[in-house]
Amino acid sequence: VQLQASGGGLVQAGGSLRLSCAASGHSFRSYTVAWFRQAPGKEREFVSFLTWGGRTDYADSVKGRFTISRDNAKNMMYLQMNSLKPEDSAVYYCAAQSAPPYSNVRNYGYWGQGTLVTVSS
Repeated sequence: VQLQASGGGLVQAGGSLRLSCAASGHSFRSYTVAWFRQAPGKEREFVSFLTWGGRTDYADSVKGRFTISRDNAKNMMYLQMNSLKPEDSAVYYCAAQSAPPYSNVRNYGYWGQGTLVTVSS
């Protein structure tokens, strides 16, 4: 499976962005999918996951502001980000195919190339 993330950009604090991730090469409807992010000088961290069965989870720092979704018919996944804060600035990566725990970055087999999100204050 190849993953291609897009939708990043520069936005002011309080604004919104919608990240997209397109999968190709294989249907990912049976996979857990997730978003991670990595800020400069920091480790890659969990943002959100969505299992094939529809269960979701979010990092505490984004709960209530971010929403993960998927469209299996289009082989797409999304991350709607609202009320963005400067601390949300990072490269965001989509990932697929995981064993539990789904928040563990090491458990994902497929990764997109990342899309940069910059939130100005």
